[in-house]
Amino acid sequence: MKQLSQIYFLLLLIAGVSGCSSIGYYSQAVSGHVSLMMAGEPVDQLIARDTTSAELKAKLETSQQARQFARNTLSLPTGDAYSEYVALDRPWVVVNLVAVPEFSLEPHRWCYLVLGCQAYRGYFSLDDAKREQAKFNDDQFDTFIGGVTAYSTLGWFDDPLHSGFTNLSDGRMVALIFHELAHQVLYVSGDTTFNESFANAVELEGLKLWSRQNDNPEVFERARERLQQREQTLSLVRATSQQLEALYQQQGQMPVAALRQRKDELLSELAQAYLRLSEQWQQTGPFGANPTSLNNANLALFRQYNQYVPGFRQLLLELDHNFPAFYRAVEDLSERPRSERHQTLEALSERFNEDL
Repeated sequence: MKQLSQIYFLLLLIAGVSGCSSIGYYSQAVSGHVSLMMAGEPVDQLIARDTTSAELKAKLETSQQARQFARNTLSLPTGDAYSEYVALDRPWVVVNLVAVPEFSLEPHRWCYLVLGCQAYRGYFSLDDAKREQAKFNDDQFDTFIGGVTAYSTLGWFDDPLHSGFTNLSDGRMVALIFHELAHQVLYVSGDTTFNESFANAVELEGLKLWSRQNDNPEVFERARERLQQREQTLSLVRATSQQLEALYQQQGQMPVAALRQRKDELLSELAQAYLRLSEQWQQTGPFGANPTSLNNANLALFRQYNQYVPGFRQLLLELDHNFPAFYRAVEDLSERPRSERHQTLEALSERFNEDL
């Protein structure tokens, strides 16, 4: 009955959309999510079933322990999320398209019902994403399509656990559960940087507590190493972005061919700096092992997801890791004007010291 009411709600959303392209997009989104909902099997039944492999059973048990930890220790609203399991026929659940003008770092924004405007568009079909990508490529946009392991419906529906989670290591699976549940606590329409930095901070601090409870400090250390890699990469991206923004301001004053050549040089220099930096890493970095095709879309997406993680971690530290108080403080912060909340997070980030 609950699934039927959720499907009915999704259909109502489509009915309220005008325009053929919008209807087509929402239709694929609804059909994709409905297929996940309908394919789910209760996790507890799979754990009890003799035919479930020992490896999958262990993953499912860990996922349910993570749900309980999220609820009891991190004060996250679990509801019935991740209580059903779906085996996917692909390594990702959706793919996201990012599109940025050739001489800009401001991404194109799509606006959605309920969610507001976002700098990416998700597709359950890779072919659908590529068709949309081709339209932007024809208009000389830089584009990027990336696979997404999980997404959150922000508590509107009971998100299922799926093989995208269980194919990860235990630590990364647990961290992803914390991350997606954090989106149910707070979502600021049109501010991807705020939303993702907040969820990343909850993910990391939650994993730290989880690793201590389970006497497995290596889980958190690997996560912290990944965060350090992202922060080091972000420093490179910020420096290159400043150069690119200065270059793009000369549009109309420089020949297009010269703009393109200098842009390519800066992006190539960024790739080489990243490769030199990654030589010392034990894990594959955020741009992969061979970032030969970096463009405006890669940079815009990366900056949005990582910018204010230290600021949110500092805020949680100053509140003595009291998660309910932290969520209230973040909600208060979210109600301020965008520029003011970002300035506050910048100031918090400057005070953050990982070693304290």
